[in-house]
Amino acid sequence: MPESENSQRREIEYSGHVQGVGFRYTVRRIAARYPVTGFVKNLPSGRVQLVVEGPPPQVAAFVAEVAETMERYIDHATEFVTPATQQFREFGIRF
Repeated sequence: MPESENSQRREIEYSGHVQGVGFRYTVRRIAARYPVTGFVKNLPSGRVQLVVEGPPPQVAAFVAEVAETMERYIDHATEFVTPATQQFREFGIRF
């Protein structure tokens, strides 16, 4: 079975007080504990975009830990789940 069939992609935009609070660096630190790839990035709108790919259970655990760790800063999250693209080699911060 191709690797992409065992992986999923989640794209999440967080709104609230999510910029200027170490959000991206915290997300990168959490990602280091999971077999996930992708990126986190500040958007001009004041939101933060998270794109993550990996095995569905690991992606779910990662996203849940981000939500729990950063919950005091997040007012709303919009999430889309799609098949993984396998375009990332690691998880990082984009500027």
